[in-house]
Amino acid sequence: MRVKVLGSAAGGGFPQWNCACSNCARLRDGQFAGVARTQLQLAWENPLSRWTLLNASPDLRSQIESTPELWPRDANRYSPISDVILTGAEVDQTLGLLLLREFHSFRVHATRAVRRILTEDNSLFGVLARFPGQACWNDVPLDAPFGVGGARLEVLPLPGSFPGFVGAARRAEFDSAQAAIGLWITPDSSGRACAYLPGVGSISDSLLDRLRHCDVLLFDGTFWSDDEPARIPGLGRTARAMGHLPISGPCGSLERLAGLTRPRRIFIHINNTNPILDEESAEYRTVCDAGWEVARDGMEIAL
Repeated sequence: MRVKVLGSAAGGGFPQWNCACSNCARLRDGQFAGVARTQLQLAWENPLSRWTLLNASPDLRSQIESTPELWPRDANRYSPISDVILTGAEVDQTLGLLLLREFHSFRVHATRAVRRILTEDNSLFGVLARFPGQACWNDVPLDAPFGVGGARLEVLPLPGSFPGFVGAARRAEFDSAQAAIGLWITPDSSGRACAYLPGVGSISDSLLDRLRHCDVLLFDGTFWSDDEPARIPGLGRTARAMGHLPISGPCGSLERLAGLTRPRRIFIHINNTNPILDEESAEYRTVCDAGWEVARDGMEIAL
């Protein structure tokens, strides 16, 4: 199975439209040893040349236009995109659904809580119900495998919370285990496995043991240090407080996952302030020397 990284950055992309941090400013000025990135988006192809999207990025339209495999292939309106899997209800994960509204039928897979938040609490998503069967919603089971797009998937439970726009009554109604999930992805055509974990606040011993058996690990690379987001105007919180384990420092992901030897290890969901985006930085060399890769748009992964 062929997996494509259509976008590799965190929310806002890189450079971020309203940011003049050192990374963004130097990239715009052509003085940066790195490349621009769109907001996180993955996709994979099944044997019938149909594609599954893992979440729906706000940058989805430009990502489709940059990927010939996702272009329409005849004179009529058509798309090879058949399924979308949502791992949460955040804007960065769902806004791209609204870009798929032009009379195209597809299936959406999400936890029951995420489905209800989007379809019952937000009238804007009514644009996906303009004709019967436009978007067919399927609830993702938390405790059993399920199949989508030529792959067998299992939920990897993660501590998380519902987006801030979800009201207190709704939060009390839903099980928090449905707020944010990771995925264990195994293609039907091989025994190889990919773990997809773009937002991880901590790594339990049980999760660490599971990750020892995957072949590809796509892991949260949002922030380099715990205090990095606290220095960003308007945030004022640590990485851990935001639900992201920093890469560096005591019990950071580099240290916590240092014992993994089997999987190909790739940092994804990289914030525009993260120094690993600069390929001349000490931080970039550190992750490479530790056997990690830094995801970039257009990267392909074979499973």
